[in-house]
Amino acid sequence: MSVIGADRPTRPARRGADVASKAVVNGVLGLMALYTLIPLWWLFVSSTKASGYLYTGTPLWFSHFDLVTNIKNVFSFEDGIFSTWLANSALYSLVGATVGTLLSAMAGYALSKFTFRGRESVFNVILASVLIPAPMFALPLFLLMAKLDITDSYWSVLLPSCVSPFGVYLCRIFAASSVPDELLEAARIDGAGEQRTFFRIALPLMSPALVTVFLFQFVAIWNNYLLPSLMLNTPSLQPVTVGLVQWRAEFANGVPPLVPITGAFLSLIPLLVAFVSLQRFWRRGLTAGAVK
Repeated sequence: MSVIGADRPTRPARRGADVASKAVVNGVLGLMALYTLIPLWWLFVSSTKASGYLYTGTPLWFSHFDLVTNIKNVFSFEDGIFSTWLANSALYSLVGATVGTLLSAMAGYALSKFTFRGRESVFNVILASVLIPAPMFALPLFLLMAKLDITDSYWSVLLPSCVSPFGVYLCRIFAASSVPDELLEAARIDGAGEQRTFFRIALPLMSPALVTVFLFQFVAIWNNYLLPSLMLNTPSLQPVTVGLVQWRAEFANGVPPLVPITGAFLSLIPLLVAFVSLQRFWRRGLTAGAVK
């Protein structure tokens, strides 16, 4: 009885400690959310202001709302080059993310489900490449593309974008945990070839990892600036990131400040659409790997 009585006074203290720890965690998360959302909010508010009112009034609130005119100015500026930049970004991101996801799934599945000499060495090399910052590859890639004489072309950006070492790593881990060997053996016993086994059995079970790899690759390619700025000189081949930076650098040459600001806001919309549209596939894929 004395032991039970001694434990009772500690329960309110434990509850108080739990409440305090939750409050600290929520406070840190709130600060991180503000740190992330305030620049986006400023970008949206600034893109709605009329010409001449960008630096007047409250920076984080609306005044002289004129978003429609700003959007029209962006798409009509310099003969509508912004539309071309958006189309190029969509091409690089969609093709690079799709091909990169498929190649990552194939490589991860092979490294997980097949035994061959040098498998761990290959995986270690891929894992080491994940740790190397992406800008370190920019100059070697440029020299390689120059040697192949395909700089200043779509291929100079598309080919590097189709490679995702992190995607291979994630797909291998996910294939090892979500694709049962029993299903693969049953498919082979039923006469299914390796190609059919991969596309009809393994690939659907790996769908959560594939959506994750696709999203990461899509965002990385869309936001990539260094690689296309090195590879491309023709404005009609450049993505929206490179074009907006050029507009930003030409403020003194007659580019209105609201044009690149509104363009930056518009360039975020495809990323939001990608995340929102793929969320349901992400949630649906979480239960696709269950073995009944």
